[in-house]
Amino acid sequence: MNEVSRRTLAVLGSTGSVGCNTLEVAHLQNDHFSVRGLSARSNVQLLFEQVQKFRPELVAVENIAAATELENRLASEGLAATKVLKGVTAATKLVEELSPDVVMAAIVGSAGLYSALRAVELGGCVLIANKEPLVMAGHLFQQAAKQSGATLLPVDSEHNAVFQCIAGADLAGQSISKIVLTASGGPFFRHAELPRWPTLSEVTPEQAIAHPNWTMGAKISVDSATMMNKGLEVIEACHLFELPVKKVSVLLHPQSVVHAIVNFIDGSSVAQMGLPDMRVPIAYAMSWPQRFESGVSNISLAEVGSLTFREPDFDCMPCLGLARDVAKEESPVLATTLNAANEIAVEAFLKGNLSFVKIPEVIAKVLGDCNGNPGIDVETLIRVDNDVRKQTLDLVHSR
Repeated sequence: MNEVSRRTLAVLGSTGSVGCNTLEVAHLQNDHFSVRGLSARSNVQLLFEQVQKFRPELVAVENIAAATELENRLASEGLAATKVLKGVTAATKLVEELSPDVVMAAIVGSAGLYSALRAVELGGCVLIANKEPLVMAGHLFQQAAKQSGATLLPVDSEHNAVFQCIAGADLAGQSISKIVLTASGGPFFRHAELPRWPTLSEVTPEQAIAHPNWTMGAKISVDSATMMNKGLEVIEACHLFELPVKKVSVLLHPQSVVHAIVNFIDGSSVAQMGLPDMRVPIAYAMSWPQRFESGVSNISLAEVGSLTFREPDFDCMPCLGLARDVAKEESPVLATTLNAANEIAVEAFLKGNLSFVKIPEVIAKVLGDCNGNPGIDVETLIRVDNDVRKQTLDLVHSR
């Protein structure tokens, strides 16, 4: 395949786990993709190594000092052909300057909202790996996609699995009765006897980030431990598949083999299975509507032996309950408040300033103070996000 027919690719959040896996798949499928843009917050060393390997046209670095360090290093190593964009708007500028065929949106947290939304507004194919922008502004993403003709594809393993299961389904005809997102249970909710939430008061950050199945960053690992990650995924699923929350449910499945199940109105159920490796959903989103190798082997059910499923207990998992309550309200402001309060609470826990069991307590208090007014534009939601972060920080410091 020649250079003209290769699809151009930009990876936003290239130094995170999803970004690194995306570049691994892109390297494996070098005949199909040309990496033109990379973005990161401050990991100069890894970003430099990625530039050496892929030689992109543009690199965006949020941290100004890190951007200057990278720029100087590229110049000294004969790689000055790669232009460095600097600052909080750098990733958005990268998307605008390149207008790539495919954008992997994998910047963790609300920081990825503007760049991901701008990529959708410009059309093309946008792979959504960071759930927070959809949680905050899913309605804006859907509107932008319809206006620009952009293709919006989910990368999160469960949503990607749903997308695979519903291929060819008559969504307009309401053929889906329910989608089921599976949850490993993280490090604490994997066993037959679920721990009561107060018994987790002594959990340390090291214990919370020790996910048994997936290799992820610290923040998302803590979210998995609290089950907030699954709650955010419920909200994200409602936006992605335009379904009410009553049609989205969760099952505990500690083996992480079945990633999602779709129940249809005729009594049929379709499940997607695979090893717990993010290269599988990444490769599917990158290759859709075709498939190509991801570098991951097929799963052997004989080796797995047995699969178990259980309903979640919301008394044991207060974060999951909070997220479902927010999903029922269908309020972008409430969803933004939930996400921002959670990010600050998790950060406080990781720094040792908040106990594990107090995370949902802080979030619930901030949600209780939210008026839930409709947020119809991104500027309103960003303002809410900033205000909630300050409010949550104050609350944490006062405890």
